[in-house]
Order: sequence, then structure tokens, then C-alpha cells
Amino acid sequence: MGSEPASGHYVGRFAPSPTGPLHQGSLLTALASWLDARCTSGQWLVRMEDLDRPREMPGARGLILKALERHGLNWDGDVLYQTDRLAAYTRAVSLLKDEGWLYPCTCSRRQLLGLSVYPGWCRAAPCAPGAPQALRFRVSDQHYCLNDRIQGLERFHLEDSGDFVVVRRDGVFAYQLAVVVDDQDQGVTHVVRGIDLMTSTPRQKALQSALGYRTLSYAHLPVVVNRQGEKLSKQNRAQPLSLTEPRPAVVQALKALGLPVDDHVSASSLPEILDWARQNWNPLTLCGTKSIPETTATC
Repeated sequence: MGSEPASGHYVGRFAPSPTGPLHQGSLLTALASWLDARCTSGQWLVRMEDLDRPREMPGARGLILKALERHGLNWDGDVLYQTDRLAAYTRAVSLLKDEGWLYPCTCSRRQLLGLSVYPGWCRAAPCAPGAPQALRFRVSDQHYCLNDRIQGLERFHLEDSGDFVVVRRDGVFAYQLAVVVDDQDQGVTHVVRGIDLMTSTPRQKALQSALGYRTLSYAHLPVVVNRQGEKLSKQNRAQPLSLTEPRPAVVQALKALGLPVDDHVSASSLPEILDWARQNWNPLTLCGTKSIPETTATC
């Protein structure tokens, strides 16, 4: 269950998708996010990114929350479910439309196959009436500098990412829009997440600016990769976390995050381990690190 909201100006969040149970890679992200919030007596929220219902695994929501609890990562307030937030996303889309940021796009995935950047085919050409339409955000020729707390200074040219989708052709609100609206409405101030989401940051900053939202602090963690160099994920058959003995997974995740865990700490109770980690958390130990081998991060 969630604990009572904490005091302080820091508000962080962990936002899993219920497509399967948590694994060691997702524990590492959740743990780093939790520690970053708790070391400043800040709030730590949990958001379930459940908009893509066909990909959702039955029972995954409960498994994820149970895994967080078993590993000592209690959250503040109620869990937010994106499927309860459709009205908020609709309002944001209406505002973006009124300000001229969006345009309809009938391009299919097959048409765009092999293209890394959307070529802007529908930007000026009128769409055929009755065809399924997505809504794309019209990017500007703008440069962004991000002083990432782990990866350092990152520079982005927004046009390099191309006009991106905010509402899919099937009517589902896209990740980029939903996460920006949720972060604003939940009062999130700090985002700690995997470096695989770094390319989403300039798009989200563009949406924040267009909607008149506040800017956030970002820290992009190295991701856990398997022997093939692929991100450890449910798609790559990552093993679910054990719910019977959580301590070894927490200890291994702390070591992978650069904390000097010794035998005394490892032998302590889970609350004692987490309290020690909270006192010793320092994201600067990960500076510039892009990936962590699975053999280092798992038991």
C-alpha cells in the first residue's frame, strides 16, 4: 500500500507499463527513483501507464504493486492510472490544436517502415476525408540543452526527431503527450528513468513549452543489458523478480547503482538496507555510464 504523502519540494515518480511483472532492470530504475526522492524527504509516486490495453498482461498491475511493496518501495498517495485520465489528455490536445501545434496524419506504419524520422508528408498536404488519422505535433527549428544529472550536458535539435504523434490513428493518446500531462498534474519535479528514454526528453520539453507547463529536472540511468547488448526487458524474457526473498535483488541493484555495499549491509534487514542506501545515495557515481551488464546487476 502507499504511505502518507511526504513533505518537501521534490516529487518523483515511477511509471511502469502493466505488460508483465517487474524484473531486475525495472527494479534498478524504481530503486534509483525511490532513493532520489527519499534522500531529500520528497514524495515518490507510482503511475500505471496502461493506455495501450492490447499489450497489457492480465494481473500485471497487481504483480507490479506487490513487487514494489515486497522490495520495500512504498509510494505516496494513490496509484494513478492513465486510463482514468482521458479527459485531461483531451483538454491538452484541444489546447494544442487551438494554438496550431497539431495536424492530422494518415501515414501508416507500413509507409514509414525504415524511416527513423517522419518526413513531414502530411504537414502541408490535406488528408483524405474518412481515412484513419493520427495527430502529429509540429516541431520547430529549436535547439534544447539538457543538463542531465547523470549523463551531463546533452544537446538536441528538435527537427532531428521529426513531427511526432500525440494521438494515434486508433484514437489512443500517445506516450509523449500522456506523460507530460501527468507529470504536470501530479506536480512532478524530478524524473529518474532509463537512458533509453533520453530521446523522448526533447519532445516532452517541446510539449511542456507549448502547453505552458513547468520544466523538470532529469536524470537518465544506465540500462541493464544482456550479453547481446540488448536492454533487459520483458520482450527479451527477463526473469520476474522473486516475491519470496527480495533482499538479494535489492542488494545487487544497489551495487549496480554504484553504492559501496559491504557484507555487513548485505546481511541487514531489508528496511535497514534501504535506510543505509538512502543515506548513501549519490547519482554522481553513475556519471556518464550508459549501460550495466546483466551479470553485474542480477543475483
